[in-house]
Amino acid sequence: MSTEALDALYRAHHGWLRGWLRQRLNNSADAADLAQDTFVRVLLARSASTLKEPRHYLATVARGLVIDLYRRRSLEQAYLDVLASLPEAVHPSLEEQALVLEALVQIERMLDGLGAKVKQTFILSQLEGLSYAQIAERQGIALRTVNNHMAKAMEHCCLMLAELS
Repeated sequence: MSTEALDALYRAHHGWLRGWLRQRLNNSADAADLAQDTFVRVLLARSASTLKEPRHYLATVARGLVIDLYRRRSLEQAYLDVLASLPEAVHPSLEEQALVLEALVQIERMLDGLGAKVKQTFILSQLEGLSYAQIAERQGIALRTVNNHMAKAMEHCCLMLAELS
């Protein structure tokens, strides 16, 4: 991809994309950040010179980034709610909080794409430490179904890890 193609794409569509994002987010700072992140994705994908419908492509990339932003904020709020319920003496440092939050976001990304029931089964097993029998009872499903859900979840996680390496 040429620098000229990216530069032309940026100049022609950055203002439009920022406005498009501002309408959806009601926040100029977030819109500016996500517009920049969208163009970084285009740069990394090396696709600026081959786009036939640039606004459609940019909007698609930006939509995914908006979803990621909301997902991250929701996860962060849930984590902060849990922290607020704990005594201050046991609160982790700000650095530890940032590391935990980043790990939670990575886990959420890894589990993205699993069906809700499979994801819930995996979380009950891996994060809450429930046995398969306890999960079956809690969810009102057969033990065999729990086994199937866990197999799907493990396969999915292995595939995601393979993609990362």
